[in-house]
Amino acid sequence: MLLTRPTIAAGLLLAGLVMTNPASAQSRMSVKIDHSERVQLRGSAGSVIVGNPAIADVTVVDANTLFITGKGYGATEVIAVDPIGRTVFQSQVVVTGSDSGSVRVWRGANVSEMACADSCSVSVRSVPAAIPTP
Repeated sequence: MLLTRPTIAAGLLLAGLVMTNPASAQSRMSVKIDHSERVQLRGSAGSVIVGNPAIADVTVVDANTLFITGKGYGATEVIAVDPIGRTVFQSQVVVTGSDSGSVRVWRGANVSEMACADSCSVSVRSVPAAIPTP
C-alpha cells in the first residue's frame, strides 16, 4: 500500500491528538494517609472536583499546581478542568496506609491508631468508642 504525504501527516496529527488528549487517558496515583503528593498540571485549572472529600482533599497552590492529601482509606477521583471546561487532569486517587510509624490497636469494636517513633502515642486519627443510644 502506497501512502502519500498528506495521508501520513493526517495520521500523525490524529495520533498526536489522541495521545495528548488528557480526557482519553485516566491515570492512577497512590497517596499515603495524612501525606500529600504534588501534581503539576498541563494547563491552568479553573475548577477542581474531588469525588469523595472524605478520602482525599486538594489544595490549589496556583493555577498549575495541586497538592492531593490522603484523608481516609479508599479510592476516589480527582478532576481538574480549565476555565472553559476542558479536562487538564483526571486521576483515580487510592489512599493507603503508611509504610511505618503507625500501629492500629483493636479492642473489640473499638480501634485506636498509635503514632510510633521511639515509643507509641495515641494518634489524633483514633476513633472514640461509640456510645449506644437507647
